Amino acid sequence: MDFQQIFGKAAKTKAIAPGRVNLLGEHTDYNDGFVLPTAIPQQTTVQLGLSDDGQHHFYSENLQECVSILDIYHTPSGFASYIFGCIEVLKTAGYTIPALNMYVQSSVPMGAGLSSSAALEVATLRAIRQLLNLPIDDVEIAQLAQQAEIHYAGVQCGIMDQMAASLADTQHILFLDTRTLERHVLPFPSKSTVVVIDSGVPRTLATSRYNHRRSECQEAARLLGVKALRDITDTKVTETLPEPLNYRARHVVSENNRVLEVLQGVTPERFGKLMNASHASLRDDYEVSVPALDTLVEILQQTSGVFGARLTGAGFGGACVALVVLGEEQAIATQVLKQYNNAGYTGQILVPDFEVNNAA
Repeated sequence: MDFQQIFGKAAKTKAIAPGRVNLLGEHTDYNDGFVLPTAIPQQTTVQLGLSDDGQHHFYSENLQECVSILDIYHTPSGFASYIFGCIEVLKTAGYTIPALNMYVQSSVPMGAGLSSSAALEVATLRAIRQLLNLPIDDVEIAQLAQQAEIHYAGVQCGIMDQMAASLADTQHILFLDTRTLERHVLPFPSKSTVVVIDSGVPRTLATSRYNHRRSECQEAARLLGVKALRDITDTKVTETLPEPLNYRARHVVSENNRVLEVLQGVTPERFGKLMNASHASLRDDYEVSVPALDTLVEILQQTSGVFGARLTGAGFGGACVALVVLGEEQAIATQVLKQYNNAGYTGQILVPDFEVNNAA
């Protein structure tokens, strides 16, 4: 089924946005901290046209599901909540949005920690911007997408995912200061690239402990007398906090310091060690890892040609990312996946994307 078959006429425009993988800076964005994402080859595509019956209609090719918005005062559930949120935040910003037909197709895996929701939000906002010629730049697209996710999907997310979906590419790393939105495009460390493998354990942000971790950080910042944990630079300061707030804060402070070290320029070997330290911190201090992720990271870290590895995304399942020797990524990914699956799990290679590579 395509747009024409679903809606009876051709689409007027379309837009795309990529998923992302975060190399360093996990759970720092909602603490006003620093992050290092890069885009992945998988993308979400949104085709858009005008509806004739005064109602919004959203079709997901992946889910083979069509949602019609009959009551504008009631937020729909599932994938439609993100799209509806984007429309509503545009209205709040003062724009008049007509009834729309929307066709969504995505190769970004859901529940793998690769920001499928942000890709959907950014692609939706880009398509509406094109259709209506709205004077919105790419940073504003990201900010609107974040507000849509917070207010209509119920996830108290930071700005990283949406900024990555709106501004990042697959050839560079995006350094982002989530407080000031200062950003720099960085090259990958010399002769290195990334491998991303899904653990096969899905996670859902809204029903995970993600929002709870955010509230713990807010309380830690309040007790330390700062606006956000980004304002603490010495991990020793966190020792005054009660458990487990001291551990949560120690992760955020040390993670920010790891990102800032990369900003100064590091070798791939050093970058890998920082990724290894990040995973240990996420596992022990932030407590967002699970046995499958720890197993996958351990296999990656012990594999020749891997500089370092860690979980990526919110945790509690999802994917792992590794920095590896450029040119060896396919062999490494295949070897690691075999070992991981032999350990009793069911993983999947996401990057390199063999389907994209073969298509090219």
